[in-house]
Amino acid sequence: MTTKRLPPWVTKRAGSGEATHRMKRLLRKRGLHTVCESARCPNLGECFARDTATFMILGDACTRRCGFCAVLHQTPVPVDRNEPAQIVQAVGELGLKHVVITSVTRDDLPDGGSAHFAETVRRLRQEVPSVTIEVLTPDFGGRPEAIDGVLAAGPDIYNHNLETVPRLYPTVRGGADYDRSLALLAQVKRSRVGCLTKSGIMVGLGETSDEVAAVMGDLRAVGCDVLTVGQYLRPRKENLPVVEYVSPEQFEAYERIAAALGFSVVLAGPLVRSSFRADEAMAALKLQSIP
Repeated sequence: MTTKRLPPWVTKRAGSGEATHRMKRLLRKRGLHTVCESARCPNLGECFARDTATFMILGDACTRRCGFCAVLHQTPVPVDRNEPAQIVQAVGELGLKHVVITSVTRDDLPDGGSAHFAETVRRLRQEVPSVTIEVLTPDFGGRPEAIDGVLAAGPDIYNHNLETVPRLYPTVRGGADYDRSLALLAQVKRSRVGCLTKSGIMVGLGETSDEVAAVMGDLRAVGCDVLTVGQYLRPRKENLPVVEYVSPEQFEAYERIAAALGFSVVLAGPLVRSSFRADEAMAALKLQSIP
């Protein structure tokens, strides 16, 4: 049975209205999108108030229709070749020290959009050399050359989310493949020694705690360094219902399991998202001298 009422430990963080409007004005001026807005992230206000955002390239329309996601599913727009330059300008205006670049899935493009990812990273490397760069990519249809192309541009962290347990993939991640996503993370470690890898999963979709622990084990088996675990919250009525609101105690248990498995950084909690406080995770990794 679906739980309809939010429990007291699941509350949306409020951010500064002025800071939020400032960030939105800058994004509109530059013609940029953020996953924060498109995916209806509950942390938007807090992150915008901290001058952090996850830039979403390649438009705001996705070619897949995942059951959990609020991003629009419609015909994608042509690739904006000026987008990397606009992101560089936005990063400079905001004075960011850590940047996260993600995208919609673009199965309509021959390379899945990987060359556009690589160009964005290269421009940031050249023009804002002090910034650390995290990419959160789709699976590129499992194309090894696409993954290697992004890696060649030199991101500090390569993030790809598993999202859920294998049993739930048909309903939660239609068009994706659990083994293909694991293989992507494994390839990153093989192709670019020293590149950190990261992944995230959602809970509350009907998975068991044993299944979550098994996913953690699979991620460690391919060398994943950073893990995020957060509560699934239904963004629209068209999306999958919440099956369970996971307790804070269970999130603490997941954090202990992940730490015992050897993840370098673990963030687990009801409102944790893949890119939430990504700058703090990067700082923690630097303190550990990783890589």
